[in-house]
Amino acid sequence: HALYFEKELSLCLLYSTMKLKTKDDARIEYICGAGASFFNICITFPINKVMFRQQLEGIRTRSALKQIIREGAGNVFRGVLPPLIQRTATVSLMFGVYSQNIHFLHNHSPVLPSLISHCLAATGAGFAEAMLVPLERVQCLLQTKEYNQKLKNTHHAFRHIYRFGLQEYYRGLSAVLLRNSFSNIIFFGLKEPLKNSLPTPKTQLRESLNAFISAAGLGMTLSTLFFPLNVVKNRMMTSKIGGEFDGIRDTFWKIFKERNYRWRKMFRGVHVNYTRAFISWGIVNMTYELLKKLLANNNYYYE
Repeated sequence: HALYFEKELSLCLLYSTMKLKTKDDARIEYICGAGASFFNICITFPINKVMFRQQLEGIRTRSALKQIIREGAGNVFRGVLPPLIQRTATVSLMFGVYSQNIHFLHNHSPVLPSLISHCLAATGAGFAEAMLVPLERVQCLLQTKEYNQKLKNTHHAFRHIYRFGLQEYYRGLSAVLLRNSFSNIIFFGLKEPLKNSLPTPKTQLRESLNAFISAAGLGMTLSTLFFPLNVVKNRMMTSKIGGEFDGIRDTFWKIFKERNYRWRKMFRGVHVNYTRAFISWGIVNMTYELLKKLLANNNYYYE
């Protein structure tokens, strides 16, 4: 199985490089990633809000739902603008920068093993995504009940944080870099091999279904694997505005102690999380592939 995935990865990286013959081709990767993510956020934001409350407070799904319902229907989509901008831009960078990095490494360092090229390209894409941490920070604050009255909207949140210096926008950056890098390496490394292991599609519907299943299963697994890191990241971003910065290790042990040193409590909200991730990454990848095919049929992408 290891040899199979290594072979599949090499073929996928070579195929990706062959497709990107011009800067315009690489630009399409950004466009498809952005379009796919925009569509996904509009559908999955309420689910994400429930999961976020569980991560932050260690409460059950029913309690999180009751909180959100009590806050009123007008607050359900409170905080949607930052993730709409951030996730649309992030997924755009994720697909676009990865493809450009693979193309660059293939042209300038053709002797590099495909696995090394893949890891470097995926890590570079993860670091590029981290430029948008300020939007993720604001999203977290706006979804936290303690800030419902203190922060009116996205613009007000940005202005309020700015009073404490530019570095305050990047609270939690270390956790984001760690999450992005490793999740990108695994996602791009296994997405195509998993898709190719499914039955060969004979219709467009089946092809879209394969794209959905492969990315949905992978996204669900990765979101569960990195769930405790996201718990730590959320606490780092919402614990305070201003003051000393807490590291990943210190924040983890603080949360672990609060939850009575029970590892299971670090996964509060994980079932909502992997449900959201399954739907989310399935939609993203399916829409991404459909957009690429649409552009190809209109002679905008492939030669």
